[in-house]
Amino acid sequence: MHATSSTQVSGFWLVLAAAICWGTTGTAQAFAPEGATPLAIGAMRLLIGGGALLLFAVWRRQIRRHGWPLTATLTTVGTIAGYQLFFFAGVARTGVAVGTVVGIGSAPVIAGVLGLLLLGERPQRRWLAATALAVAGVALLLTTGGAVEVDPLGVILAIGAGAAYALYTIASKDLLRVQPPDAVTAVAFFGGALALAPLLLFVDLTWLLQPRGAAVALHLGLIATALAYMLYIRGLMSLPAATAVTVALAEPLTAATLGIVVLGERMTLPTLSGMALIVAGLAVLALGNIQPTSRPARKVKKHPV
Repeated sequence: MHATSSTQVSGFWLVLAAAICWGTTGTAQAFAPEGATPLAIGAMRLLIGGGALLLFAVWRRQIRRHGWPLTATLTTVGTIAGYQLFFFAGVARTGVAVGTVVGIGSAPVIAGVLGLLLLGERPQRRWLAATALAVAGVALLLTTGGAVEVDPLGVILAIGAGAAYALYTIASKDLLRVQPPDAVTAVAFFGGALALAPLLLFVDLTWLLQPRGAAVALHLGLIATALAYMLYIRGLMSLPAATAVTVALAEPLTAATLGIVVLGERMTLPTLSGMALIVAGLAVLALGNIQPTSRPARKVKKHPV
C-alpha cells in the first residue's frame, strides 16, 4: 500500500473518532440540570474547549506569531462562532429534527462545492454515493417519531450552520499548509469563544455550580470539543475537505446509538434503516481508502539478440 493510501486510511479513522466524540453531545446534554439552555451550554462548551486547546498548543510551543493568513484565520474564528449562532437560531425556529437534518445534511454538499471551487478538490463518484447514502440515513434518523414543522427562515439559518461548518473545514485546510494542527484548532476555538463570550452575560449559569452541571460542561468542552477537534484537524491533513465532512456524519449515528443504549429511546424501523444507511455510506468511503493499490510492473530484462 502506498504511503498516500496509508495516510488517508489513518485520516479516515481519526475523523471517525472525532465524530464519535461529537456524537456524545446530545446524551451529555440530556444529563444537564434544569436551567441549562442550549445557548448557555454551547457558549460554555466553546469556552472550555477553546481554553483547553489553547493551553495544549502553548504547552507544545506551537503558537507562532507570524504566518497566519488573515482571511483564513478570520474565517476559522468567525465560522466557529457563527455555527453556534446559526444552529441554535435555526433549531429554535424550525425544531430540532429539521434544523439538525438541514444543518448536518447540507454541510457535505456545501463542502464538496467549496472544495472544488477553492481547493481544486474534484468530487469522486465514490464520495457522491457515500454522501447520498449517509445524508439519507441522517434524514431518516432525525425526522421520524414526531411532528415536523418547516419554517423557511429556520431552514435558511440551519443551512447557514452547515455552510459555517464547511467553510471552517476549508479554511482550516488552508491554515494547515503553514501552521501546526494544534495551533490551528487553538486559534479557531479560543477566538470563537472570545467572540461569543459576551453572550454569557445574558444566560443563566447557576447550573454550573451543581456537580452534574460541571461534569456535563467539562465533558462537552474537553471530550466533545477539544479532543474531537484535535482528532478532526489531524484527519483533515490527509483527507479532502468534502470526504472529512461526510465521514463526520457518523456523529448522528453515534448519537442515535447512545440514545437507544443509554437513554432508553425506542428502536424503530426508520431509525434502524437510517443507521444502516449511514454505516453503508461510511463503508463506501472506507473501502475506497483501504482498497489496495496495484503493484508496480516488473521490469523485463532484455536479452541480447
